[in-house]
Parts: sequence; structure tokens; C-alpha cells
Amino acid sequence: MFEVIKTEGRARRGVFTCAHGTVQTPVFQNVGTQGAIKGAVSAQDLKELGCQIELSNTYHLHVRPGDQIIRQMGGLHKFMNWDGPILTDSGGFQVFSLSSLRRIKEEGVYFSSHVDGRKIFMGPEESMRIQSNLGSDIAMAFDECCENPSPYEYVKASCERTTRWLYRCKAELDRLNSLPDTVNPHQMLFGINQGGTYDDLRIEHMKAIAELDLPGYAIGGLAVGESTEVMYHILDEVIPYAPENKPRYLMGVGTPSNIIEAVWRGVDFFDCVMPTRNARHGHIFTWDGIRNLNNAKYQLDDKPLDEHCNCPVCRTYSRAYVRHLLKAGEMLGQRLTVMHNLYFYNNLMVEIRKALDENRFAEFRAQWSEKLAQRI
Repeated sequence: MFEVIKTEGRARRGVFTCAHGTVQTPVFQNVGTQGAIKGAVSAQDLKELGCQIELSNTYHLHVRPGDQIIRQMGGLHKFMNWDGPILTDSGGFQVFSLSSLRRIKEEGVYFSSHVDGRKIFMGPEESMRIQSNLGSDIAMAFDECCENPSPYEYVKASCERTTRWLYRCKAELDRLNSLPDTVNPHQMLFGINQGGTYDDLRIEHMKAIAELDLPGYAIGGLAVGESTEVMYHILDEVIPYAPENKPRYLMGVGTPSNIIEAVWRGVDFFDCVMPTRNARHGHIFTWDGIRNLNNAKYQLDDKPLDEHCNCPVCRTYSRAYVRHLLKAGEMLGQRLTVMHNLYFYNNLMVEIRKALDENRFAEFRAQWSEKLAQRI
């Protein structure tokens, strides 16, 4: 299912195989929370933009339209007309973000829907059943994501409960995969490492969940309040304890520079809403740095969004035109900026993989990590 074919220091070049295809890693997963990329980007567009894995969210699809409806429609792949790999988040992070509306118990979490206020319970078994109905290729374990910083004793107890929940997730998904009418009987379970910003808890938790020999392991609970330096430190500490023969997924991260730095530390999978969210507000990722299209200097600029980019947008439209669309509130403006940013992220991963293939990732990191974080 996962093969590391090349390394440079801790950085890894790999190939991941699942029921809906083969993925070249390191890879950035394009976030379509509710079965669509925000910004009017379709599954067909994703193919042209170089997407390898689409990511959707268990909680949001459970609330609307309902996972049973998606199951009746043949699963999420058929529902959204995407034939490539799909990863579904467990809903744990969304429950974390609804802190004012939830109560965490050993059996699971009780909370109120952000849509209509109805009472919902979600535990490990419920999360697995929802994800099984969706039929994704990768199902994420149900976990608790703590705010950083949180008290040591609370984080320790939370890690222990997350481990117990992981065993329940595995048992339930094994049962669901064995049923004759399961949407995707080859669905894989990835465990999630937690532990806040405490080195010892991170390491202990990774050791504990590695014992289950799951198809993959994620590092969660980062980029939720701590500094970038602390995040990199945690990765340096915990990555050596992650199984070498399984993919490593850094959840919810991040900027192009964050991705380059995390690849350097041994991470294989990424996801983040940043490219689409920033795009909708006119912030464009380019090989020269981050460009804010809202600036008046682009009003008469006939150059493409990024002169070094070959995406469909940069081949066709000017900065002045796209800026006008955004200022006028035209939906096409957000669609074009989102398409460009997703292409940029997916192409960044192509260049990272090429650098690893050619044993020059250290040079690539030195050239681009800092530059891509600069504002133009």
C-alpha cells in the first residue's frame, strides 16, 4: 500500500496505492469539505489542476446532506463524480472547533449541529459508520484535538482516551469492511497522533498507536495556536517514532514554506484550506512570493497572476481582469483565484518530488522555503 522509493535525509519520496488509484508522495490533498472545493471548482477541474487526493469532511457530510443519502447514491465518489482517491476526516477537529456546543465523554462527544442546532452524538463507532457510508479510501480515526497550549494532565488524559477510541475505530471498521454491502470494503484506517506541545506525550502516544500496525499515521493537533517553531520542534521529536513503512500525514498544514519544511522532516501527506480560503480573498501564491490582488497597483497590470505558472488561469487571464472580478463580487473571480492556488500547491508537490528524485531537495529547500513565504 505504501513504498518509500527514495530518501534524502529524513525526506521521503514514495508511492501510495489504494482502491481508487496510485498516489505519488509527498502529496497535497485538495480540500472539498462538503464534497466540493469552495470557489465553484468541480471534480473535473481538479483533474486539470493536478489533484491526486480529494479530502472531504465526515461531520459536514453527516449533517448535510446526510451520509445515508450519499450511501444510497453509491458513495461519495459517485455522488461528486470523482474517481480518484478520497480521504475523509473523522469529524474530530470540527467537534473541537465547536467547543461551546459540545461535551466530551468516554463514549464519545455530544454536541449541537452548527446548521440547525439539533443534538448529535458522535463516537468512534459512529464516525466509522459515517465514513463507511461515504466510501472514502482513507478513513481518519476519531480523536480529540486539544487547543495549544492546554494543561499537561488534560492533554495526557486526552491522549489516553484517543488511544482507546482508536482501538474502537479499528474494531468497527474491520467489521464494516467485512459486510457484503459495504460501499468500499478496502477502506483504510489512519491513526492520529496527539499530545499537544509536550514532547514526551507526543512520543508516548505515537509509540502506543504504532502498535496497531495501521495503514497510515497522521500528526494532528498542530497549527492550532502554537508557533511555527514549536510545530517544527514537535515534528523533529515525534517523526522518528512513526513507522517508517507507513505514510505520515500532517493534518491542516499549511503554507508552501510549512510544507517544504515538513517534507524535510519526513512528512508525506498534507492538507489545508489555506490555498482556497486565501484565494477567495485575493491572496495569490506564486513562485515570487504571496501576491495581494486587492492592491491598486494591479488595476492596470496585464501580466498573469504568476509569470512562472502554466495553470489554465495564468495562460488566459490578466491580474487586472481577475482583480476586477474580485472587486465586482463576480463568482468567476473566486473560481479563477482558487484554481490558480490549487494548481500552485499541486505543482509545488511535483517540484518537491522531482527534487527528491534528483537528490537535490536540500538545495530546493534552501532556494524556496523562505522565498515562498515572502509577501510581494
